[in-house]
Amino acid sequence: MSDPIPFAIDVPQGRLDEIRAQVAAFDWDALPDAGAWDAGVGLADLRRLTDYWLARFDWRAQERALNRLPQFTLDLDGQTLHYVHARGAGSNGPRGSKPPILLLHGWPGSFIEFAQVIGPLVADGHDVIVPSLPGYAFSGRPARPIGPRATAALMHRLMREGARAERYLVQGGDWGATIGSWLAYDQPQAVVALHLNMVLLQAADVQPDTAAERAWAQRRATLAEAEGGYSHLQGTRPQTLGIAMSDSAVGLAAWILEKFGVWSDVPRRPDGSPDLWRRFDEDLLLTNIMLYLAPRSFVTSTWLYRGRVREGSGTLPAGARIGTPTAVAAFPDPAFPPPPRSQAEKTYNVVRWTDMPAGGHFAALEEPARWLADVRAFIATHG
Repeated sequence: MSDPIPFAIDVPQGRLDEIRAQVAAFDWDALPDAGAWDAGVGLADLRRLTDYWLARFDWRAQERALNRLPQFTLDLDGQTLHYVHARGAGSNGPRGSKPPILLLHGWPGSFIEFAQVIGPLVADGHDVIVPSLPGYAFSGRPARPIGPRATAALMHRLMREGARAERYLVQGGDWGATIGSWLAYDQPQAVVALHLNMVLLQAADVQPDTAAERAWAQRRATLAEAEGGYSHLQGTRPQTLGIAMSDSAVGLAAWILEKFGVWSDVPRRPDGSPDLWRRFDEDLLLTNIMLYLAPRSFVTSTWLYRGRVREGSGTLPAGARIGTPTAVAAFPDPAFPPPPRSQAEKTYNVVRWTDMPAGGHFAALEEPARWLADVRAFIATHG
């Protein structure tokens, strides 16, 4: 068993210079507009971001801020995991103390999605563990594409060997919701309770029955047709996509920025396009993008999609049920609308359900106060 190693982010200056040169050299005149946000990322918004990147963005300042979080790496049989481990006074102590909390991000997010909620949870007395998923940010590259079920097994080992936790709470959205669900299914003795802000995994034989469930299923299918091209591409041709993205800082930024515009609960302009800047600022968006660019992790971040295909882990086995007490914070995600509670209850032991009035795909980042209040309320009764 290896020991955790303290970690501080320190991107080589040569890499920062290389990224800046790519952004500065991008040929905007060779890029016609196919229809603003109707055909993909809005070029005016992307240009605003890159102009800020060149004129005002200070990665070193962001690096210093991130390094105020206690970070570590742990080697698990050749797979290095990067993670935040913030310690609460009441965790991992005598009987009756508070269990640690594992917070799981998704794509194209990162561990910084939880930056605003770590402190309050630590103040409540919990250890808080926030990993970068395998192949993301400063976690090492997997040897081959890895799926969510295998990733869940790694997360369990991280909690056992890195956090020294026998039992723990899990929270997740996007990939974090799928990985957290596999964790609860495969490690029911370890996962005390499961909190989700997205419901993506269900048993293979679950079908919509009621009118509300069928309406939701139809809406999800329609949205998947309109918005799911990225998932199909990353699940079938991640290598070709990776070649295109590996030396284009602006291309990578566009690929990620589009999802923040389309998936977040942001105000709309008169033409219907998302007004990103009323929800996010340039520093936050660029810091998240840099966590894919600086360590060259974009390519391997997409491997989870290919790994899910190879692993066959897009659904639980027919007849399966997750018995772990589960809470769902149903945020109005524009691209992945939450199912009716009755649909989720066919797979999960749902003991708490909260219909959120605002917030989208990146729930802890968009609505940290609402996210935190719901997690705390759930822990108070089932943690």
